[in-house]
Amino acid sequence: MTHTKSIFSKIIKNIDLTFYISILYLLFIGITAIYSASSNLDNPTKYITTQFIALSIGAAGMLFLAGFSYQYYKHFGKFIYILSCVLLVSVLLFGTQHKGTKGWFDLPFFSFQPVEITKIMLILSLAAFIDKHWNEISKLSIFVKTLGLTLGHFILIMLQPDFSSTLSYFPVTLVLLYVAGARLTHLCAVILYGALAVLIPLLVTFFKLQPELLETNGLVNFFVTASTNWHKAAIILGVIILILILIKWFLNKLRIPIGWAYPVIFLSIILAGSFSSIAVNKYLKEYQRKRLIVFLKPEIDSRGAGYNIIQSKIAIGSGKFSGKKFFKGTQTQLGFLPEQRTDFIFSVIGEEGGYVLAQLTILFYFLFIWRALVVAKQARDRFGSLVAMGIATMFAFYAIINLGMVMGLMPVTGLPLLLLSYGGSSMLSSMFAIGILISINIRRFY
Repeated sequence: MTHTKSIFSKIIKNIDLTFYISILYLLFIGITAIYSASSNLDNPTKYITTQFIALSIGAAGMLFLAGFSYQYYKHFGKFIYILSCVLLVSVLLFGTQHKGTKGWFDLPFFSFQPVEITKIMLILSLAAFIDKHWNEISKLSIFVKTLGLTLGHFILIMLQPDFSSTLSYFPVTLVLLYVAGARLTHLCAVILYGALAVLIPLLVTFFKLQPELLETNGLVNFFVTASTNWHKAAIILGVIILILILIKWFLNKLRIPIGWAYPVIFLSIILAGSFSSIAVNKYLKEYQRKRLIVFLKPEIDSRGAGYNIIQSKIAIGSGKFSGKKFFKGTQTQLGFLPEQRTDFIFSVIGEEGGYVLAQLTILFYFLFIWRALVVAKQARDRFGSLVAMGIATMFAFYAIINLGMVMGLMPVTGLPLLLLSYGGSSMLSSMFAIGILISINIRRFY
């Protein structure tokens, strides 16, 4: 009994107030912004009620997971991964389609998106696998197997198709591999491959939106047509091979010996990335490709894919220093701001709360992620540290992409601002993730 009291007193004594206050602030400002963004509807309480219900269930789950020892997950890593795959396969077979994506279970009283939960399950599975193979992580075979776990989820989610939900998967995986001590060359190879697979179709779309550029710039036109013309693609490949040979010759002249292995591997990555770009191009819808690239020049499609960014920047800018006050923002209340309860919730905060509230929200989000990283650093074991790092990376990635998106600094990806944006499934998964963080944090004392 005395031992239990001493544990409890240690937890209370070492409670992380910054962590909990930042969470409470983010939840409060999110609920307020959602209510304000819904006030111009016929049933303004619908969204806020749904969000409250999701938050209540999520809070209950958070408390349960906080009390449950996170160390058990390590022993069931394979089972958790298999279960996550079963969920993703089940939604493909039995799910319903919303906005062209078959990724929802429509239950009697609510809809549920399994991918929001499976991303947490993947973090647990990856952490368990990496922890088990910690001393072998520099081996290519273990590195590839780790990527294979992520790729399994990626393929199943792309079959829905739901490209935006896959965006955080590889950053989380790469961060965990980097922390575990994976070779930098392996990590760079994956980054190069992913960049080619995604950027090629996006660049082609970007140039196609500017027909005058295609007419005046022969090189750009050649690149764009090479995406569908194998002869021109072969010419580009030949130029790349020639450049690699010249670089090798030049380095040898400088007495910097380099074997043929590196040029061949580099070329193989380019080929693999280029072929994968065909698959990415197939699964990405036209409007998704446009949304991902018009942030560079939104005026080229101001009434289409660029509309969201333009309206978001107008909303944030019109808020000025102190804002227009909640329920009084013109862009928000008159419906000019798109997806204002979900993807562009921060634009509502920027317009109605102004620079002050927007910066305060960013500050508290930074504090929350910082304390999550502290949890990772102070965890009592390697597995707990990996799980906390994965969760912190997920929140950070979502925040960076969403905030950059609404300010016109990054592509419109459809990623919500976790803890603030409207969405029952994302709220549940966020609260569950926080519960796991709390479990890791409090168990460093016993």
